[in-house]
Amino acid sequence: MRKISKVNRSVARNNSFQRGGVGIRERHNERKNECYSNPDIELDKSHLNVHFRKCDTTYEKALSGMIERGEVSTRGLKSDAKVFGELVFDVNTDYFEQKGGYDYAKQFFEEAYHFAEKEIGSPYILSAIMHADERNKGLSEQFGRDVYHYHLHVIYIPVVEKEVLWSKRCKDPELRGTVKKVINQISNSKKWEYPLVKNEQGVEKRVSSYSILQTRFFNHMKEAGFKDFERGIEGSTAENLSTTEYKNQQEQERLKETKYKVMENEMWLDDINDRIRKVQPVYEEIDSVDKVGKKKRFGNKIELTTEEFDKLTNLAKFGIKAQATIENLNDRVRELTNKYNTVKTAFDKLKEETKQFVEAVKEAPEKVVNFIADVINKARAARELAKEQEKLAIERRRAEMKARLESPWTLKIPPKPKPKERNRGYDRDSR
Repeated sequence: MRKISKVNRSVARNNSFQRGGVGIRERHNERKNECYSNPDIELDKSHLNVHFRKCDTTYEKALSGMIERGEVSTRGLKSDAKVFGELVFDVNTDYFEQKGGYDYAKQFFEEAYHFAEKEIGSPYILSAIMHADERNKGLSEQFGRDVYHYHLHVIYIPVVEKEVLWSKRCKDPELRGTVKKVINQISNSKKWEYPLVKNEQGVEKRVSSYSILQTRFFNHMKEAGFKDFERGIEGSTAENLSTTEYKNQQEQERLKETKYKVMENEMWLDDINDRIRKVQPVYEEIDSVDKVGKKKRFGNKIELTTEEFDKLTNLAKFGIKAQATIENLNDRVRELTNKYNTVKTAFDKLKEETKQFVEAVKEAPEKVVNFIADVINKARAARELAKEQEKLAIERRRAEMKARLESPWTLKIPPKPKPKERNRGYDRDSR
């Protein structure tokens, strides 16, 4: 086994996601899946995971609620903009084992969570969870006991303050160009801009904001009293390599699986693009409808050309038909939902009834298989014995009936004699 580096290094990584891509992170972070491609995750230890901030709904619904309440703004964002961020804080597993294990890790990452609050802003953090259910295979083999890799996931909304200025069309000339209001705009690129920093020679150069984040995290934890670790390697493209070095072989295997997932995502993206191409003409048609008609100079009436009138009439008829179709489809959806709920209830009941059986299979699969085989064999033997007994009973009844028919006490009735035939020729002569 390759020896793990003795240097303990802190790591702060940042990732960003679109609305459609954050669901994968949510299922992983909140342990909503029933199984994982990572074999080191032990779900029976997931109760040890610690929430410093828990999201009561899904990440997407939480964001939608913030937008509806006006807490954040999507002004100017494209449809494919990255609106979620994730900070991952980490240190070598061996560091926590040296310091006291699980309890020390909770104290460490609680402070790391407070650092995230300072960097991101507490209102914009949706979830912060310390994972304590991922087994470190290398150290477990080295120590001869189960050792777990502790780390912190923080999901947040990247928000910056943006000044909205009065436009040139403002009636008050003194207000034009001045600040109208300040909004909390979602912007991943502005949140993590590449700032200009002077080096030791006084020359300014652009530095990755993630690198600065990692430095601030290291300094914050040092000032909070957590020592005996170093900052992650600056400029390295594998800042967390030392913390997972022992997993290199496993990661190579997982890479193959990731390639298949990439292919699936590409197929999913192609499907989305096809849907967009189908929907785009509809939106263009709606936009043309908005421009129909010309308002008269006086009054509230609208003038329409014959072509525009016919177009609106046809659209109205189509809308009425579409409404009926939608209602029928809604009825169908409700019907299928009821069927689904019925099946799900039956499935949940069956799952509960077979819970002990499933646990028995996990604990002693060979014994369970042998037991089931024995039960099946006994049932098969019982069925064959019942068939033989039924066959013997039928034969016995047939023999009894035959014996009754052949008994000497049975009254035998002779057959009725046939009537004699008359000689009609003799009768004619006697006349």
